[in-house]
Amino acid sequence: RRRVQEASQQLTEIINSCLGSEPSAESLEPGGDMDLEAEEESAPHCLWVDKFSPRRYIELLSDDYTNRCLLKWLKLWDTVVFGKDKAVKKGKPSTAAHPRFNHPKEQPNKWKTKVQLTEEILEAELDQHKRPKYKVALLCGPPGLGKTTLAHVIARHAGYNAVEMNASDDRSPEVFKTRIEAATQMKSVLGASEKPNCLIIDEIDGAPAASINVLLNIVNRKDVAGEGVTGAGRRQRNEGGLLLRPIICICNDQ
Repeated sequence: RRRVQEASQQLTEIINSCLGSEPSAESLEPGGDMDLEAEEESAPHCLWVDKFSPRRYIELLSDDYTNRCLLKWLKLWDTVVFGKDKAVKKGKPSTAAHPRFNHPKEQPNKWKTKVQLTEEILEAELDQHKRPKYKVALLCGPPGLGKTTLAHVIARHAGYNAVEMNASDDRSPEVFKTRIEAATQMKSVLGASEKPNCLIIDEIDGAPAASINVLLNIVNRKDVAGEGVTGAGRRQRNEGGLLLRPIICICNDQ
């Protein structure tokens, strides 16, 4: 055991020296370096799979198309969460202005690719509460693919505080509902930052049917403020019941 510990310490020092000699890439997250350095200092003897796991978006090795789609969906929540206006995509110049370049061979293809269809879904208009059309994202794949790591990195990159819960642990629908509402409606009081929460539900395929119905009721909950409501307090309570935070579900078997 002593020899194994010495060999492990030597390898760790070699890896740290190699990483320290390489130029570090600039982080895309404002103020993200301080948090990552604090995490590394607080856990000097953690496992290698945790110590060298991706911490930034540019360090992800998973499918780039999936990463960009999930990030784009998460950024659709900026209007209701952060109060930012949705970015308006500039329209392409009309072909009527250049009729001499409009040849039959240059006509657009009527069949749309998977990328184009996904882009159209993500470019859909927001609902009346400034929320995206699809309230929940589902990541599926075999174990070890990096689904949970992707969810945490994307949430942190978009400015959220990632809150993870395991759906297979909370078998009671009441506990499941309480944890979802606490993560999506309350602010984070632990830690220095007061970032909004992004709920990550792992092993959603292991949750009972009653818990799935609870999740669907929360997602499809309607706001009845303005329909026979007279007091401002009643309106605030109704709006508080709406789902105003993104939810990312993870499963192995779709």
